[in-house]
Amino acid sequence: MAPIPGSGLAKGLAVTLRTMTKKSHTAQYPDAQPDLPPRTRGVIGLFEENCTVCMLCARECPDWCIYIDSHKETIPAAAPGGRERSRNVLDRFAIDFALCMYCGICIEVCPFDALFWSPEFEYAETDIHELTHERDKLREWMWTVPEPPALDPGAEEPKEIAAARKAAEKLAATQAAEAAEADRVPGADTAPGADRAAGPGTPPAAPGTGEPQPPIEGGTA
Repeated sequence: MAPIPGSGLAKGLAVTLRTMTKKSHTAQYPDAQPDLPPRTRGVIGLFEENCTVCMLCARECPDWCIYIDSHKETIPAAAPGGRERSRNVLDRFAIDFALCMYCGICIEVCPFDALFWSPEFEYAETDIHELTHERDKLREWMWTVPEPPALDPGAEEPKEIAAARKAAEKLAATQAAEAAEADRVPGADTAPGADRAAGPGTPPAAPGTGEPQPPIEGGTA
């Protein structure tokens, strides 16, 4: 059956009329901030203390927008006769958000939890060079990273927390034992100078009894 001439135009006008009668739900941004989900991919924050300069994030980045510089430092031996060790020290960590495609691979491959998603997205610049955030700027974004979701009530305690708790309990038990040992006072019968503290003319105590010995015949009291 051939279509009726003008039916397509009528359907389009019907859709337009239905839409015109509905109330709009436009959010007046930036006066009204959007309610973003906690896993929003806004900007990437750096927790510098966890970074070991393993370079995994820079090698796995598809856009090559992560720049890392470091140098090696020698750590002296902890004990006499031990070996010196070397470690990498971070000099520069920068992300060029003009190139970043927000795939999240760098965050997923980081084995030490040094990179995190932040829901902040308002960092537009008039100069494209300002979109390269150095490590100080990346550290500031860490304050906007939401807390991780709570564990299940029946979930196993993380190994790091369990090890830290056991170490704290062991340290507290050792300190309590040392304090109890320091507060322990020896008995009066075994204390040095106890015989002298009894006063002049008092016979010394019999060994193991704590009572005065009888005066020796022919001696002086």
